Amino acid sequence: MPKIDWSEYKEFKNYSVKEDKLIILVDFMKSYYNITNAFDIFDYCKEDDIALMLLEKRGISDAEALENYIFKHTK
Repeated sequence: MPKIDWSEYKEFKNYSVKEDKLIILVDFMKSYYNITNAFDIFDYCKEDDIALMLLEKRGISDAEALENYIFKHTK
């Protein structure tokens, strides 16, 4: 599984109007990696230290919790 390209994420974040870094990461992964499934996004995140920290900070421990978080915080 490829690593998250944090330099591209930072560039993507500069143009985002959202404030939640995890939601920005989800949007970035949808755009940059063409991944739309919350379960696949969770798999990527759990393999990356920074992304895992973003998940843990919000108490997200599985893909279903990430899916619920995405649903609640996106419109």
